[in-house]
Amino acid sequence: MAQVDEHPDIDEFDLSAVLHALSDKNRRSVIAQLAAEPPGTEQFCSVFGLPWATSTRTHHFRVLRNAGLIWQRDVGNGRMTRLRRDDMDRAFPGLLDAILAADGAARARSA
Repeated sequence: MAQVDEHPDIDEFDLSAVLHALSDKNRRSVIAQLAAEPPGTEQFCSVFGLPWATSTRTHHFRVLRNAGLIWQRDVGNGRMTRLRRDDMDRAFPGLLDAILAADGAARARSA
């Protein structure tokens, strides 16, 4: 498995990249699942139940990682993922909470 790309430092976070990463409902689902776990919890990419082929999944996780939303590390044949909640909250206070709340409300209305 290829080594995980470098993760951006908090001073490299770009609001446009974060908003682009969160514009996809499946990527928001990944972030929502990670946000629902205790802080620092890591999960294998395979547990998210995404409707993507492996190459597409790799692309979407790269978008999230490059925006600074997630941290990933390789473990054996898998990749562990965790939410960079503290970094996001420092860079863009309240943004992640607002997006997750709006997404949750939209999902509840459509259910």
